[in-house]
Amino acid sequence: MTATDWLRVERRDSPLILAMPHVGTLLPMPQSDGFLSDWQARRDADWHIDRLYDGLAEATIVATGVSRSLIDVNRDPSGASLYPGQATTELCPTTDFDGAPLYRPDAVPDAAAIADRRERWFTPYHDALQSEIERLRKLHNRVVIYDCHAIRSRIPRLFDGLLPELNIGTNGGATCAPELREAIVVAAAQSGRSHVLDGRFRGGWTTRHYGRPQGGVHAIQMEIALRAYLDEPDGDVTEADWPPAYDPDRAAALRGDLTHILAAALAFAKGQT
Repeated sequence: MTATDWLRVERRDSPLILAMPHVGTLLPMPQSDGFLSDWQARRDADWHIDRLYDGLAEATIVATGVSRSLIDVNRDPSGASLYPGQATTELCPTTDFDGAPLYRPDAVPDAAAIADRRERWFTPYHDALQSEIERLRKLHNRVVIYDCHAIRSRIPRLFDGLLPELNIGTNGGATCAPELREAIVVAAAQSGRSHVLDGRFRGGWTTRHYGRPQGGVHAIQMEIALRAYLDEPDGDVTEADWPPAYDPDRAAALRGDLTHILAAALAFAKGQT
């Protein structure tokens, strides 16, 4: 295992990588000095996703500890939208998921600040991920990148109604082989949980950039509605009730379901399907 104060790389030799681009809550200074609220700048993290997946499969882990509000390492570094015509957040978000401003008016990151953040955090994260892909491709004919995400169940600005518990993204099947796509959908269906394939969340930049099935690298995103493992408030969240504490007993059922989903990914990677 290697780690800095913000980047964690835990190596295994199996053909499975768990990427965790939004687990971080760190707000290094002085880059974060312009936020209106530190709580707001942390609110949209993928809460406790590292604990949720801990020990579920023999897998390499690449995770960033920096808050996505500073720079979102799962966005196109050019700044191009992954979801044209739909509400989303930028490479260096200026609003939170609900559309509220993150910065004081005089502190919105300019082009120089964005370039600095890319150099500090975006590039090292993806250099680490690319290095692990190359290392494992030397050992295996197939490698699966499983991009781990979680989000509040209701965010009217981003999607209508209640989000399904399990949201599988393959960018319309472009980022992985059909066999892997089917295996993950079957495992999700067997869980009995609400699920959708390539719905509102079709895969972020990680899935779309690295998923090259013709080259032996298969990528899939799993976006989990937070109510599946946390006691999520019904209405708007506040600093008094967000984030919920992680409860291993509350998360146990979902961890069991995810164990089967990851086992399906590994079976595919090992050529067992």
